[in-house]
Amino acid sequence: FELLRGEAVLREYRFGTGVARHTFCGICGVQPFYTPRSHPDRVDVNVRCLAPEVADSLRVAPFDGERWEENVASITGRLT
Repeated sequence: FELLRGEAVLREYRFGTGVARHTFCGICGVQPFYTPRSHPDRVDVNVRCLAPEVADSLRVAPFDGERWEENVASITGRLT
């Protein structure tokens, strides 16, 4: 992950365990990316913030967020 521009307007929020870093645009409030507590050495990107041709090339995999703790292991093997 490489942030190309806009770092000066980003705001960070941490709650709960303080591990996840939620990053928001200080102008419009969108969350373009964040560092998840499940994988603090990685960055999750909001697909809606990507160029359409990039977003259209991605495969969506279902994830049971209601049972997050039990299901987060299911994505660990797919992270590279």
